[in-house]
Amino acid sequence: MFKSNNTYLAVFIGILGVVFFSAKAVMVKLAYQYDVSSVNLLMFRMLFALPCYVVVLYFIQSRKRVKSPVNFRDVLWLLFFGFIGYYLASYFDFLGLQYIKASIERVILFIYPTIVVLLSAIFLKRKINALQILAIVITYIGVFVAFWDEFKIEGTEFLIGAGLIFLSALTYASYLTGSDFLIPKFGVLRFTSYAMIIACICVLAHYFIIEETSLFGYHENVYWLGLAMAILSTVIPSFMVSYCIKEIGASNFSILGSLGPVSTIILANIFLGERFSTLQMGGTLIVIFGVVIISFQKNVKTVKK
Repeated sequence: MFKSNNTYLAVFIGILGVVFFSAKAVMVKLAYQYDVSSVNLLMFRMLFALPCYVVVLYFIQSRKRVKSPVNFRDVLWLLFFGFIGYYLASYFDFLGLQYIKASIERVILFIYPTIVVLLSAIFLKRKINALQILAIVITYIGVFVAFWDEFKIEGTEFLIGAGLIFLSALTYASYLTGSDFLIPKFGVLRFTSYAMIIACICVLAHYFIIEETSLFGYHENVYWLGLAMAILSTVIPSFMVSYCIKEIGASNFSILGSLGPVSTIILANIFLGERFSTLQMGGTLIVIFGVVIISFQKNVKTVKK
């Protein structure tokens, strides 16, 4: 009975984590109504989230529980993956949301498991089976179906936004593919905390070197939305998802993760007034179907090892 109740609790927490993560795109679109730059908005998200991860890292470090020996090369890889996984991926995402709907953004980002499979095949020489190939084809058919209405209306501007969001999915998938060997060495919480701190440093460097706008003088809602993105759509769901995966497994969580695009569509309709056509909904469901197959196949293979 206890295990059953614990599983239900993990599923509930996992669903909340997915919904909270999905709300980020809606908050970004709301903040853009106040003419805030993408770099500044990303800065607010990172700066507000940073203290939380520093505190978590402090408590983890105080336990002195290192999974396995870490060398200088591991540290260099950590710096690199923190750069691409939490800085570049977030930057491309925030830029892309200037051009496309929040609901479409989530559909594009959701294809990252298919990119992980392709990158693993190219760089890690992992074989792709027939079912995975079929799932990838299904996923990208779904993307084109979901895009069709929007492309006919927006044209070039939509392609720019979609391209930037795809770059976000690509860099995040690269981070997942390459950091796989580092996470066992650092541990999930320690690795995530380090990567977020590195990303924050990158955002600060970007701001001081390139950005010419001030962090001050925005409407107060920009700061509240930045805080909400940091706490509700970054820190809290990252721990929720970690707990859920620990309790029910990655393959089962991948099914819950399919709620992400749907929850974004609902939230974008409520808070942004975005309309989602029947064709776009059909394409989204096709994408979800393909990604669930990919995620399940990948995790079954991992378990067999």
